[in-house]
Amino acid sequence: MDEVSIVGVDLAKHVFQVHGAAADGRVLFRKKLSRAQFARFIGDVRPCIVAMEACGTSHYWGRVMEQLGHEVRLIPPIYVKPFIKRQKNDLADAEAIAEAALRPPMRMVPVKSSAQQARGMLFRTRELLVGQRTQMINALRAHLAEHGIVVPKGLSNLERLAAITRTHEAELPELMREMTDVYLHQIARISDQIAALETRISEEAKKSTVVRRLRGMPGVGPICAMAIEAFSPPMAGFRRGRDFAAWLGLVPRQHSSGGKQKLGRTSKMGQRDIRRLLIIGAMSVVRWRSRNGSQPESWLARMLARKPKMLVAIALANKMARAVWAMLTREEDYQVPKGEVC
Repeated sequence: MDEVSIVGVDLAKHVFQVHGAAADGRVLFRKKLSRAQFARFIGDVRPCIVAMEACGTSHYWGRVMEQLGHEVRLIPPIYVKPFIKRQKNDLADAEAIAEAALRPPMRMVPVKSSAQQARGMLFRTRELLVGQRTQMINALRAHLAEHGIVVPKGLSNLERLAAITRTHEAELPELMREMTDVYLHQIARISDQIAALETRISEEAKKSTVVRRLRGMPGVGPICAMAIEAFSPPMAGFRRGRDFAAWLGLVPRQHSSGGKQKLGRTSKMGQRDIRRLLIIGAMSVVRWRSRNGSQPESWLARMLARKPKMLVAIALANKMARAVWAMLTREEDYQVPKGEVC
């Protein structure tokens, strides 16, 4: 075990595949271990590099490895795939992880703390409940449409839908009325839970200096600011704001060759939650400026005059991502850029 330089681990729920190599690349061991066996085994290995894919439970095991004195390297799975030689299996995955981790320019994922993951769970739980409520509303609207009861889409029309159902109560079968009450009761219960979670998000936002600073930017609310704090890596890992925007997938995909630059749509790589919330926030700014008017010579006014609103919103989200990087790296509050973006 004294020669071990790097250990590649293919994580799973119950059975882990471990690949150990020396500094010169020689294979020292290949082991298939249970969860309990892996915890004991890695504790007996002298401090070295432990590489894993950034997947489920990887951040937990990363914290455990750091406590044991190991250097943890979490690699995005998309960067491990090219190092798999031929057959795809757990053994080959562990070897590929070890090889990928030794490449100097390889991009790593920072290990998240327990508090950071807890805030991420708060955000994701709200997103899950919002999705479930939307499913319930859509299902109820579809069932009632079969009986001629139709209202416009949206949560704001739910009360109207319930009122119409009570008006047509005599025309609906008894079983239909009972099932409608079940849907309405579940939707109301989920809405109460969402409201409670949003209150908790606001409370957590008040405790964080980062969230308070980010909320000063137009288009960034407490939910978006919380997502940035919970899911984004340390801003020190990005050399400039454009790198952070690229990590979020807000830059054009390149397909250039022969000195000819070809740019396509946004790459949509990286963290989808932050990207989606920034685009939603940017679209709210675009709509507000479209209704109320913006300064004629501003960047946003010039863009709206010649480009579709959605394209302008994505471009504005890119600028917002760069501003987020600048605010967090320099520890400054939001300042209106020169030239009046909006």
